[in-house]
Order: sequence, then structure tokens, then C-alpha cells
Amino acid sequence: MGITLDEIKTRLRAFAEKEAAGASPLYEHLASQAAEDDDIAGLLSEARDGDARGTLLMAAAHRLVQADPIHPLSRYYPSVGGFDGVDSDTWPLFRSFLLERADKARALISSRFTQTNEVRRAALLYPAVAQAAKEAGGKVALLEVGCSAGLLLGLDTFSYRYQCDGGEQLSAGPAKAAVGLHCALDLAPGAVAPKVPKKLTITAKAGLDRSPVDLSDEDELAWLEACVWADQLDRIRLLRSAAAAQCKSRPSMITGDAVDDLVSAADTLPADVPLVVLTSHVLTYLEDRRGDFVAELGKLAADRPLWWVSEEAYSAALEYVLPGRDDLAFTGSGAQAVLGLVRWENGVAQARALARTAPHGQRMTWLPA
Repeated sequence: MGITLDEIKTRLRAFAEKEAAGASPLYEHLASQAAEDDDIAGLLSEARDGDARGTLLMAAAHRLVQADPIHPLSRYYPSVGGFDGVDSDTWPLFRSFLLERADKARALISSRFTQTNEVRRAALLYPAVAQAAKEAGGKVALLEVGCSAGLLLGLDTFSYRYQCDGGEQLSAGPAKAAVGLHCALDLAPGAVAPKVPKKLTITAKAGLDRSPVDLSDEDELAWLEACVWADQLDRIRLLRSAAAAQCKSRPSMITGDAVDDLVSAADTLPADVPLVVLTSHVLTYLEDRRGDFVAELGKLAADRPLWWVSEEAYSAALEYVLPGRDDLAFTGSGAQAVLGLVRWENGVAQARALARTAPHGQRMTWLPA
């Protein structure tokens, strides 16, 4: 049984209120209006595998604006040169634009998944991967599940600057890098700033995704850009820089299911190297299979040293191995996630919540050990 229109509208409303609010005035406005419009919300009924989410509707619209950048709607889309803020014409133009292209919108929605490659999240993940590598003895292999184009697999090649309270800066990664990331770093009461090394030694990399993005395909790259929010130009710029850098050294990309194909994907990486499995805003989409994913990680850990670095909603990931931490759940708008590090010892998951994280990598609050 497919998702109902009421469920779609509820999801659009939640996207506007919990994700776009305070981050994207354009998407907050469009999603909140779409949540009250049967015709526009109904376009998402074509989505595959229950992927009827506000991000997919916004991405499909963004892709169509990319293809018709002289349409009046484009003046609200900074990604194609627009510079107008939301006004009384924004929604009517958006609505008529999409309905005039309803067949094209449905074709995108029915054939595409939301492919999120938020490059700035690498700044959140780097300290956790570095900690895993330290505990593993220095060298690790990296498997990203839900990798999209695999851009986060380049995290060892990026440079980082963490701006701490009081003006102190922590730097990490190579001094000369094609991609440089900045992240605000707060300390919760009792927390000590993480140690971030200049170098990570990742000996092998692979990405697993149900529909990996081929960056050599211009249409695939355009869709990846369309999944970035249209009024957040820095995110698009970083995406392009990371994509260009990755084309010089492409990781192995595996098409498969996050649960069913996890073990076989891990088997493509050297068995004698400790493994770090990476997930970032992926488990939300697994819904009732999240427990199965964690169970598969446990099976992997029985055969080789394994660490799981997750940057996910607490209820979608860390709660399965670190229950009872209601303080880590979402609070209000801004859709906070939690950076987690899990290792298995004698079949038992040892889980730590390292930091609270902002959704697009712009800030994190380090937690006490």
C-alpha cells in the first residue's frame, strides 16, 4: 500500500518546520505551502520506496529550474543567478511552474532518490574517524553506506578549521587541499576538545548505495547539485570542488542494499585492515530496517575489528546501541543529529555519543566523555 496524501502533507510540513526553518527561507516557504496544496503534494505520490519527502520535491523542482533558468521563478533561485527573496509571487510562480511540468516532475520523482552529498559533514565525521583509526592502531579501511557519489570518502584529503569558543582554532588534515572546510566547535559543560590529527591513513575505500552517482555523467552531477538547497551557494560550491577532486582518485562504488549487501561490500576491502563503517543521515531512510542494519554490523564485527561512525538522528541510529539517552533526541527546529562512535568487543557494542551536530556540517557541540 502506497503512502497517502495526508502522510505526504505531514512530511512536507515537518520538513518545513524542522529542517528548512532557519536554514533555507526559500524551502521553508515552498514546503509549508506545498503541505496545504493537494496538487503539488500529490506529485510525491510517484516516489519510489516510500521516499516521498520534502527534499525530493525540492530537488525535482530545482532540477527543472536548472533546465529552464530564464523562467521568472529562477529569480528566487540563487543557484541559477537569482537574488530575490521570498515574496507574494514566489509560491504562485512555483506552483504554476511545477504543474505546467507535472509530467517531467513525476518522471524525476518516480525515477530518482534524494542523493545527499553534504561535503561539510566531513568536518563532523573527521574527529570520529580519527579516533577510530587511533584505537585501531593507525591504518583503517573505510566503507560508506548510503554514499551517493562517495564524496565523504575523500575526508582524509580535505583540510579543516574548527573555530572554538573564545577564538581558538583547531586545524586538521593536509595543509594544501582542494577542499577546505570550516566548522564551529562548542564544548558542552565538562567536555574537552577532541584531538584532530594532520593525517589519516586510510588504505582502502568503498561506497555502498542503492543508486550510486556517476560523477562523469553530467546529468548525474546535475541531479546531485539539484539535491543541494538552491539558496545555499556555499554548499553547491563545495560539492563541485569535492566532485572535481574525487574524479582524480575515484573510490570503488558498489550498487546494493544497505542491509542485504553490507557484508559483501565489506568483503571487497582488505580483511587484514580494521574497518570503519560510515553513515551520515542515511538510517532515517531505512525506517523499520534500522535494527537489521545494526545486527549486520555486529556480524561483521565478529570477523574483523570494526568501528561504526554515525552522524544520524539519535532515534535512527545510536539509540539501538546506546538506549535511554533522551537528552540526545531532537529538540525543536534545526534537526540536530548526533555523532556516534561504536566498536564491538566480544560481540558487545560499546557506544559513545561524541557530539551534537547541525544538519549541514556548520556546527557541532562536543560532549563530555
